[in-house]
Amino acid sequence: MAVLLADPAIAAALLKDWAIAGRDEQQPPKGDWRSWLLMGGRGSGKTRAGAEWVQALASGAGASELRIALVAETLGDAREVMIDGVSGICRIARRNVPVFEISRRRLVWPSGAKAYIFSSEDPESLRGPQFHFAWCDELAKWTHAAETFDMLQFGLRLGAHPRQLVTTTPRAVPVLKRLIADPGTVVRRISTVANARNLAPGFISALEARYGGTRLGRQELGGELIEDREDGLWRRDQLEALTIRAAGPMRRIVVAIDPPASAGKTSCCGIVVAGIDEAGRGVVLADCSVEGASPSGWAEAAARAYRRFDADRIVAEINQGGDMVAAVMRSVDALLPVTTVRATRGKYLRAEPVAALYEQGRVVHAGRFTALEDQMCDFGPDGLSNGRSPDRLDALVWALTALMLEGAGEPKVRGV
Repeated sequence: MAVLLADPAIAAALLKDWAIAGRDEQQPPKGDWRSWLLMGGRGSGKTRAGAEWVQALASGAGASELRIALVAETLGDAREVMIDGVSGICRIARRNVPVFEISRRRLVWPSGAKAYIFSSEDPESLRGPQFHFAWCDELAKWTHAAETFDMLQFGLRLGAHPRQLVTTTPRAVPVLKRLIADPGTVVRRISTVANARNLAPGFISALEARYGGTRLGRQELGGELIEDREDGLWRRDQLEALTIRAAGPMRRIVVAIDPPASAGKTSCCGIVVAGIDEAGRGVVLADCSVEGASPSGWAEAAARAYRRFDADRIVAEINQGGDMVAAVMRSVDALLPVTTVRATRGKYLRAEPVAALYEQGRVVHAGRFTALEDQMCDFGPDGLSNGRSPDRLDALVWALTALMLEGAGEPKVRGV
């Protein structure tokens, strides 16, 4: 092998052979299995493994009749990550290169194999089609995870050995835990560090310095499945049970803002939209939080959310920015109805009554809000395990407090 690698042309050819270039954990498992679950951190090589697996299937013997499902959180993710991304199918294909037929939402290979893209936002689109294989990307953050995954299982029925690959950053969501417990599943874990040679210099060290040893670091870098905190106020299975597919008419809608203490690339302004439906139930409609934005940037984002949802009011915390918060909002639109609130109790004490509303089934989520739910399930008496501010959660608490816990639905705070 050393002699062969001395020849640059031969070495380059070998490095293009995925069976040689790919790491062991990126290669399909041997033996009899139905599901290959590849859990990995950010930048660990999960997508490349999925793209190479699908491309190999479409280029193998008997591929002419092959039907493959490509399922992502959204159709945009399916195209931008699984197909056209840096490690997507069309980028890694060296021969038998497929053509993406956008209007039909499918990939077609010269071999005759076809792959169709689906979104977790529309589980019913998987009712009817049937497949030999499937690749599911980022299952843990799918919008209607359980329903979409179940619909896929009914369609995975062609050929002698239907199989599926699931590539995901791990989160302790029920559908992922159920898959892990399935005896037909082979679980492989893949870390970001193992893929360091394919990442930007300094990327690993910078993230290790900030997140090393934290729950978030173990999950996002090490690919570990971190269970909900025992002392947390929320549980993922609880949130999944309270997720609805569509929200009806709202009696009232507010946009709540938790401004960051300072501007910067790592700062986040929590912006959450919530409403009260006709039955008096709280409905979380959107997480519009923005990261790394200037004050004018997050103010614009809040104003967009206000207009998009035709909200009644904006509720903004002023502990961090004082009168500057109201001034920034006025600079964006002087007519925005802004109510300012000031925290007089700790975050945990403010969050407890809101968590009680969830326990009583009085709040639902109109979709999956992964980043927000991560904070909710990692929030305990000492805050988040990574030590950062629960910005999205704070905004959620302000929104539901204004709608459901202050007087007759109106917040008892001073107006601007």
